[in-house]
Amino acid sequence: MRKPRILLAAPASGSGKTMITCGILQALHDRELQVASFKCGPDYIDPMFHEKVIGVRAGNLDLFFSGEEKLRRLFYNNAGRADVSVVEGVMGYYDGLGANTDEASTYKVARALAAPVVLIVNARGQSLSALATLEGFLRFRPDSGIRGVIFNQMSEHVFLSLKDEVQKLGVVPLGFVPRAENMVIESRHLGLVTPDEIADLSDRLRRFGALLETTLDLDALLALARSAPELPEPVPEVLPQMPKTKIAVARDEAFCFFYRDNLALMERLGAELVFFSPIHDSALPAGTQGMLLTGGYPELYARELSENGPMRNSIAAAVKSGMPCLAECGGFLYLHRELEDMDGNFWPMAGVLDAVAHRTKKLSRFGYITLTANTSAALLDAGEQIRGHEFHYFESEDCGDACTAEKPSGARRWQCMHAEERLLADFPHLFYESDPRLIEHFLRLSAGEE
Repeated sequence: MRKPRILLAAPASGSGKTMITCGILQALHDRELQVASFKCGPDYIDPMFHEKVIGVRAGNLDLFFSGEEKLRRLFYNNAGRADVSVVEGVMGYYDGLGANTDEASTYKVARALAAPVVLIVNARGQSLSALATLEGFLRFRPDSGIRGVIFNQMSEHVFLSLKDEVQKLGVVPLGFVPRAENMVIESRHLGLVTPDEIADLSDRLRRFGALLETTLDLDALLALARSAPELPEPVPEVLPQMPKTKIAVARDEAFCFFYRDNLALMERLGAELVFFSPIHDSALPAGTQGMLLTGGYPELYARELSENGPMRNSIAAAVKSGMPCLAECGGFLYLHRELEDMDGNFWPMAGVLDAVAHRTKKLSRFGYITLTANTSAALLDAGEQIRGHEFHYFESEDCGDACTAEKPSGARRWQCMHAEERLLADFPHLFYESDPRLIEHFLRLSAGEE
C-alpha cells in the first residue's frame, strides 16, 4: 500500500522544527486531509503538540529502540489509511547515538522509511549564507534524501531572491516562515511545556496554520510526500495467547509521559487500559489487576499529590499486597517516602520505597540505555534486556541494583532498578517493543497466571 510521507528535519535543535511541524499539520488538517504524525527519537512532549492539532495519537520512530524492520511496522500500523504522514526529526539531521556517528539519527530514520526530507533552515541573521548550510547538508551524505527546504525566520523578499539558487541545487524551495513571536513554545527543566499549559494554543495554531498557507507551497510539499516509494507490507505480527487483564494507567497533569506504542502493545496483548488520576481520584479503578505509573512532572504537583492521602494509601496498599506495578521516572518519584518540589519543599508521597527523592542542578544519566537484569526477580529474568531512555534532574537515595544500565557506547555502566514484590521501578522510560517479554510477563502476573 502506498503511504505518502514527508520528514521534516533541521541542521540543529532550536531551528523551529516543532513549531513548523505543528503549523503544517494544522494547515493540512484545515484542508480536511487525514493526517498521521510521528516524532523521531524518544521525546514525549512534541507528539503531544502534534496530537493537539490533529486529534489523534502521534507515534515515536526510534532506531535505537526498534531496529529498521520494527520501525517500519510501527510506522505502517500507525499511518493507517492517512492521506499523508508527517514525521518530525530530532536534533540535527545527522546527529546519532554519539558525537561521531549517525546511527539512530533522523537521517537513518529517513532512509529506513524511504521518506523525502524537507530541511528546515533557521535563517535568522542570514541571507545567502543560508544556502551554504543547505548545500553542506546535501553534500555531507550523497544519499541525504533532502528534497525540499523551508527557511525559518526569513522575509519574503529574501526568500524570493534565493529561490532560483535553491532550485539550482536540485531542491524544491517550499517557502519561508516569518518571525512569529506568538508561536514560540516555552521551555522548562525537562523540555517544552505541555500543550495543555499554553493558553489559547488551539487558536494560535489555527492562525499559524493559516499563515503557512500563504508562505509555504503546501501543494509542492504534498507532491513530495506522494512521490515516496511504496513500502513493502511488514511481516504480520505474531502475538502470544494472553489472558485478559485490567491495567490502571496514571494519566493527569503530573503523569503525562508515556510511549503510545507501549500502550498499543499492551492493548494488542489483551489488556484493558483504564486511566486514573493520582491527583484527582481517591482510589485505583475498581477491578484493577496491574498498575502503570507513567512519567511526567510530579515535582510540579507535589503538594496536590501529597494532599491526596486516600490515593497515596490506595497505591501503597496495592503494591505492598503484590499487585504488579511498573513505575517510570515520575511514577518512580511518586513511590518514594518524600519528594522535593521545585521550591525546595519536601512532601510525603506513597511511601512504597523508603527513600527520599530530591532535586539536582543538572541532568542525571541523560540518554539511551540498555538494561540487563542481574538476577531473576519480579518482572525480569536474569540476562534479559530491554532498552530505554533517561532524562531527569531529580535523584533518589535508593535507585536499586536489580539491573545494569549501559550506554550505547559501552563507556559507562551503573546499577539501577527496583525489582521486587512484582514491582519494577526506577528512572528509565522503557520501550516495551524492544523486548516484549517484559510486558507479557507483567500482564500474565497481573492476570494471576504466574
